[in-house]
Amino acid sequence: MLGGSADSATSEHPLVIPGGPTRPDNALQVLTLAQRTAEEHIAAANRHAEKIRTDAQAAADQSARDAQVHAHNVRKEADKVLNDARATSEQAARDARIRADEAQRKADQILADANAQSQTIIGEAEGHAEQLKSQAQQRYEDSVGSLIAKREALQQQIESLENFDREYRTRLTTFMQGQLRALWVDQPQVGHDLTPEPAAQQQSQQQDEAKPDAEQDKASEQQ
Repeated sequence: MLGGSADSATSEHPLVIPGGPTRPDNALQVLTLAQRTAEEHIAAANRHAEKIRTDAQAAADQSARDAQVHAHNVRKEADKVLNDARATSEQAARDARIRADEAQRKADQILADANAQSQTIIGEAEGHAEQLKSQAQQRYEDSVGSLIAKREALQQQIESLENFDREYRTRLTTFMQGQLRALWVDQPQVGHDLTPEPAAQQQSQQQDEAKPDAEQDKASEQQ
């Protein structure tokens, strides 16, 4: 620094030769020159320091701006990613809701079809059951009517047979009584011991003769 000041002093002031006569005014000039040189160096150092400070401040400001820009870009990118994620999530939720609604509609349609089919099957089953019931009732009534008719026919046959039996017994009794009377009239009574045996034989013979006629009348009555 002093060397630089000496060069400046040499260019601006006359050179002081060492070893020459020293005067008070020369000493003052040297002191003034040294002070001026020191002030110039201080000013240069201040300017250099100010420049360094200014450059550092500018670099710091630029770094801060770059950091802010980068942070803004990062935040913007993050917002974009978040918005995309939110949009994707909302779209997925809408798609899921649409699929759920579609599945619910399909389930409702399947349930409605199943109910309609079950109602149809139940109706057909009830109709078939009612038809079978009517047929069974008709068969029952036909069977009961047939049984009633058969019972009436059998009752009539029984009554006819009872009437035939009464008539046959009456006719047989009348015939036997007539034969007995004829037997007692035509043949004399020899004794009490001999009378019953011919009468019993005559009665048995008459019954044997009357049996074919009765069976024939019975067969014709049944026909």
